[in-house]
Amino acid sequence: MIVAVALDLGTTTIKAGVLSQGGTLGSVIARPAPRITVDGGRYESDASAYAATAEAVLSECLASNDVRPLPQTADFVGNASEVRLPLGLSSQRSSFLIWDRASGQPVTPLVSWQDDRGAESCAVLRDREDTILQLTGLPLTPYYLAPKLRVLLRENPSWRERLLSGEWLPGTLDSFLVWRWTEGREHVTDVSMAARTLLMDVHNRQWSPVLCGLFDIPQLALPQIKPSSALDIRLRNGLLLQASVGDQSAALIASIAPGQAEALVNLGTGGFVASYLPRQASAPDGYLQTLVWQDTSQPPHLAVEGTLNSIAAALAPYPVGECHVEELASDGIFCLAEPSGLGAPYFRSDLGLAFSEPVEHLAPQRIALLLQEAIIFRVARILEDFRRDFGIERVYLSGGLSSLPCLQQGIARCVPCTCYRLLQAEASLNGAAHLAAGLPGAGGRMAQKIDVPACPSGLPGKYAKWKDWLDGLLRAVPSGQVGPRD
Repeated sequence: MIVAVALDLGTTTIKAGVLSQGGTLGSVIARPAPRITVDGGRYESDASAYAATAEAVLSECLASNDVRPLPQTADFVGNASEVRLPLGLSSQRSSFLIWDRASGQPVTPLVSWQDDRGAESCAVLRDREDTILQLTGLPLTPYYLAPKLRVLLRENPSWRERLLSGEWLPGTLDSFLVWRWTEGREHVTDVSMAARTLLMDVHNRQWSPVLCGLFDIPQLALPQIKPSSALDIRLRNGLLLQASVGDQSAALIASIAPGQAEALVNLGTGGFVASYLPRQASAPDGYLQTLVWQDTSQPPHLAVEGTLNSIAAALAPYPVGECHVEELASDGIFCLAEPSGLGAPYFRSDLGLAFSEPVEHLAPQRIALLLQEAIIFRVARILEDFRRDFGIERVYLSGGLSSLPCLQQGIARCVPCTCYRLLQAEASLNGAAHLAAGLPGAGGRMAQKIDVPACPSGLPGKYAKWKDWLDGLLRAVPSGQVGPRD
């Protein structure tokens, strides 16, 4: 029996799946997301094409499972006896657009979270960074919506009046799709997505007049902020939107449990290391404080997060699948493996893909090993901080890159915790589906302990030297700024 449907609005892939009564996700349908055009620091795609692909993926998933939602109708009131299958949305964070209220057509492309044009805003507002951090729990970086939207409105002064009048509407992907699927009845976003805009006060979960003023963005034009679950929003496709969260929030919901000494290491296009924050605790300096999700009656669940930027791009040219953990730490070369700059807790655009000495003469497999060492060491250092501050004892690995034996076993060898690899696929889909169905997320997870070969290894020793090398590099090179990457 199907108890929920989930749709994951990814950067490169759009996926849908169904959740059975036993808590198992299946029948996943996936299609590539529309191509992102890169022009300098601008990363844009066709918002209408994205919406059409998302709708096609969802329809194909329902049809393949012989699910027949209620007929499409303009009457969203329905009756008390009708049963609508719950839908959970998982959305890439910080990607946004502006669309026309009357026609429903986008007036801008979908501006990706990867887009760097907000750097100008960050430079102008650098002296207000402490205020922004205090209100949002996040650093001032171009990654988020507000710095980019500020630039767009300054480049196009007439747009402000259209937003103020309600002629045009701004929003993240979830806002745009829910608006389409309710025929313009709902202009909303959930608290986890709003928390990644730099416009929401994370303490009261409302748009902040102070932040909107700093970024010169009309507060009245923004979507209404809703909880993440129990939404009860009737959609024209016959489904009932019950949950909507950011993609990393959904992955966290599916993977680890609040109140436990656990951390999640997700290694995909980028990487993040996250753990739920104990009540009344705050993130250590440099780390992100993420609002994971909130239901209608409880305080929000918060997490601490460290980030690794663009690691998949660093590994892509090299034969990483041919590497073995025994081959790690076979020389004294140190490495950083984040092409777009170091993420949290460092936020350094000037340090990203670097080696301690020339590597042009090395075989591709040797470079692949060095890059994987850099990822292992970054993860280990973040987890050391989490263990010291929050007593983390167990670590769960997920994401496509976690399937690399060399990477997973290297992490298990270096971190001061017991390591497991999550066996469930599609963590973001799982989290969104479980939240929509009202089922516990991490309660049904499947994980396997990572066994490290019993052989001599110089990896822990090299890790200690790598930390000294990185600390020296951070001191020696003037700092820059870069945002966390999904």
